[in-house]
Amino acid sequence: MANLHVIAGASGTWMRPTIRKIGVADIRSALAKGLDDFLTMPSHLVFLGLIYPVVGACLAASNALFLLYPLASGFALIGPFAAIGLYELSRRRELGMDISWRHAFDVLGSPAMPSILALGLLLMVIFLCWLATAQALYVWLFGPTAPDSYGQFIEDVLTTPRGWALIILGNGIGFIFAALVLSISAISFPLLIDRDVGAAVAIHTSIRAVLANPVMMALWGLIVAALLVLGTIPLFIGLAVVMPILGHATWHLYRKVVEPPGSEERQAFNVEDRRF
Repeated sequence: MANLHVIAGASGTWMRPTIRKIGVADIRSALAKGLDDFLTMPSHLVFLGLIYPVVGACLAASNALFLLYPLASGFALIGPFAAIGLYELSRRRELGMDISWRHAFDVLGSPAMPSILALGLLLMVIFLCWLATAQALYVWLFGPTAPDSYGQFIEDVLTTPRGWALIILGNGIGFIFAALVLSISAISFPLLIDRDVGAAVAIHTSIRAVLANPVMMALWGLIVAALLVLGTIPLFIGLAVVMPILGHATWHLYRKVVEPPGSEERQAFNVEDRRF
């Protein structure tokens, strides 16, 4: 039963939340509301946001130079899970509840936490696969020897055929990883915080949302990726501001994409009775 809860939530019933069509105005509104949430509680959100540059700097310091870019871009892969406390604060503000920074950790007591952790583990596995792929690509092109300095590394990447191959292939492969993560996590974490529907239902709903709004979700993904890259310059410090704004904006995007509870359709069967 515990495994069933993680997959399909407390009810054990396969839910089908209703998906809305969205437009550019909705994305603009979600970003504006995310910024407004940040400006309403900036001090403690910057404090919480400092977690990201600290973690990023530690990761950068412990890895080879050629993994700095994969690490920076990899924040887009684990960002949806890292922002769960921010979704909770936006949810509380929306309901008119207390929004002190301590309440960001209330999500740890959510009944959907096992599903959230399962989905977070999936994103971490994807992130590690991305790093392993990036390292394998570098070794294939440049060999196992790490560059001696930042200057040498930048010169090798920008002025040699192998460097251009690394840029083109690396970004192409990274796009595939990013598209995968966007599909399964665009709105899945906010959905789990809002409703205990289970990890499988959350992933399925996120994929349905992307398929129903392919252009707008692609635009959202580009905006997120661009802001995260900017946030990593310099030394991941910008993430202290970028991550809170994007986290809040993601909550409001979820509200625009998914109909409120009670309006969704349900499958006419229980997950326990489903035959595959």
